[in-house]
Amino acid sequence: METNEFGVPLDLNGYAPSIMQKAERCFMCGRSGHLQRHELFGASNREKSKAYGLWILLCVDCHEYIHQKDSTRRIEFREHGQAVAMKHYGWGKQDFIERFGKNYL
Repeated sequence: METNEFGVPLDLNGYAPSIMQKAERCFMCGRSGHLQRHELFGASNREKSKAYGLWILLCVDCHEYIHQKDSTRRIEFREHGQAVAMKHYGWGKQDFIERFGKNYL
């Protein structure tokens, strides 16, 4: 079984358990049902987001909305994600920047 650098097992799609939420509900509206994973840091950082558990669950409507219309919310998610990751993994800002290439705080 593949693991991240902290020994956390990854599922078959390369995801560690989310460090952002525990509930099986939409992170934005709270709905349950058909949920999709949303990696907080995409593009070249998508695999790192998956491996470090920096993803949330969103219902289809909220997921579509933030990708098409709400860039402010995506920025807020990244800021929150960086803060949670730094606390969870014991990283300083420089540790985060070394992994993700940018400081979002």
